[in-house]
Amino acid sequence: MSTQQPQITEVHDELGLVASIRASHGTENIVQTTLRTDERVIARVTDGIYRQPGSALRELISNAYDADATRVVINTDAPRFERISVEDDGHGMGPEALAHLLLHIGGSAKRSEAGPGLGVTAPHDPMCSPGGRRLIGKIGIGLFSVSQLTHTFQIITKVKDDDHRTVATVALRQYADEELALSQDGEKRKFESGKVNIWREKAADVNSHGTTIILTSIRPQARDTLRSREIWNAIEQNEAQSNAEEKQAIEPPQFHIGRVDPSGELLKKTAGKTWALPWEKGDPPTDAFAKLVQCVWDEVERSTPNPQLDRIFDYYLRMVWQLSLAVPLPYVDGHLFDMDLEGWAEAFTLSNQPKGAAQRLDVAGAPLRDKAGLQDPVGRIGKFDVFFDDLKLARPLKFKGLPSTNNALKNPLVFIGKCREEFKKLPRELSGGPLAFEAYLFWTPKVAPVEHQGSLIRIHGSSGTLFDSTFMRYQVSEQTRLRQITCEIFVSEGLDSALNIDRESFNNAHPHSVYITKWLHSALRQLASAQKRLASEVRAHSRDESKGVAVSEIQRVASEVWQLEADDPAAQPPSIELSSTGKKVEAAGESYVYSRTAVLPLRTGAQTAKTKARDSILEEKLKAIAQVLASFGLLDAVPKRKQEKLLKAIYEILDAPGE
Repeated sequence: MSTQQPQITEVHDELGLVASIRASHGTENIVQTTLRTDERVIARVTDGIYRQPGSALRELISNAYDADATRVVINTDAPRFERISVEDDGHGMGPEALAHLLLHIGGSAKRSEAGPGLGVTAPHDPMCSPGGRRLIGKIGIGLFSVSQLTHTFQIITKVKDDDHRTVATVALRQYADEELALSQDGEKRKFESGKVNIWREKAADVNSHGTTIILTSIRPQARDTLRSREIWNAIEQNEAQSNAEEKQAIEPPQFHIGRVDPSGELLKKTAGKTWALPWEKGDPPTDAFAKLVQCVWDEVERSTPNPQLDRIFDYYLRMVWQLSLAVPLPYVDGHLFDMDLEGWAEAFTLSNQPKGAAQRLDVAGAPLRDKAGLQDPVGRIGKFDVFFDDLKLARPLKFKGLPSTNNALKNPLVFIGKCREEFKKLPRELSGGPLAFEAYLFWTPKVAPVEHQGSLIRIHGSSGTLFDSTFMRYQVSEQTRLRQITCEIFVSEGLDSALNIDRESFNNAHPHSVYITKWLHSALRQLASAQKRLASEVRAHSRDESKGVAVSEIQRVASEVWQLEADDPAAQPPSIELSSTGKKVEAAGESYVYSRTAVLPLRTGAQTAKTKARDSILEEKLKAIAQVLASFGLLDAVPKRKQEKLLKAIYEILDAPGE
């Protein structure tokens, strides 16, 4: 029995492509076209301009948001990562919209006059989706971000009331540098970015709509990144060392999705487990994600005052965390603006004047949004749910119920700002138009994870930059205080034109970037002044209550160093606890907990009262030194096991007999 070969029709003009797609029926009649772009910089998109595989998934989620999707489902075959699918229930693409997308890479119909006719923007506002959402996408390269993951993928898309769905298989190509050169006469040339086969299939449900992207043949480098091969290879090589002295202190991620052998076929066990997740298989997706967030804060309660995601999670879990920060989603425990702060936090409004000061805000009886007249629309974007394998994503920031610390200021401080700048002295083509934003700076003695220490900018609810720990290059030396601040800036108008092509960085010279930078630095100065004033008041009150109480000279030195580095008279260094084997240490929320046997030498024989007293003083000195190291951020610079080795070496030096 012979197999009928499909009839392939090659078309390159947009109108002809639309007509051919509509006339095709099934895989017997395939329409073929060539992906083309006019600019070499856009041609580079198919080589991968994004820094991480997760960036490609972020762009696909953003495309779904712009298509008014209410639900996005990402499925992977983790930890193998041979196949990834992204399915949404957005408007989908008709043949016209798909043809425009394929023949105009970098020439998005969004934000253009062509958008309404193609069904990708609102009829009277090309800056909004048909459903009224402010658009995230900008230049029409989001779909092709998948080149970070694969060079072959399939698009299955359908619009409502169409009795057919459209299927396209895409094969992208890469360029050598010499191929991207201009022609000899210096004129622009067309760049071929790949080949596409397209056909139409009968749809089972006329009313259904949406788009599915199926990624196969994942690139080896991307697959290795998703599998966390770098850390697992290091662990395996370390485990293979026969000489115990040559083995390094390399610890596997505390939570991971499991590891596979190089072929991707066999699951390997780590510490007796195929995988180690903070949730149980079968947990509802919302509960599973809440447990993912909580496990980070649990580290603070246990023994790691400054948990870092790259030490707790493998790449997959870090990627999920970063995606949940990047796309327009609700917060895991609610938006700060919608909370009533009475009884657990103090609030201040920030001044927009050059030498202004923060003013206390009465927070009793109403949410912060009402008290300060805030409008950030994250709660009014409509239903938008993102499911990633077992998880339903949400912004992983917590504001209430945080662990107790040693700081004299027990409650968080919330600084609220909002601003609109018209740039009336600059022509619009230079200023980029008006800029409007709202912001909060959330000060608390402990920010977890470390990656949330910084400022994050959202444009219409979306961000590709994550938290900037430098607070937009803030030069004032207040590193300890900056580690106690989480800041989000919600831009409702402007800044789009300052966003670089990868949507993961800004043009720092753009007027909007310059203005926000100056505003943020002024806000940080206002926060520091208010926080130091409150801390001094609390500290003075504490001194009055503790008159006559002797403080050891050792602890005094450690406390003074900590307060000087923090520039905070209310700050107290974290406690250092040495736990005996099998004995649980009940410590405050900000404590370093170590194994006593890993740090202190085992004393044999009977000890006199004198030797016991000496050992006690040595232990107090060791703890004070550890606190001094922590005050300069040096203790957190190495993993837990190396911290214990460091403290053991210091103790041995302290314990060594003099000449």
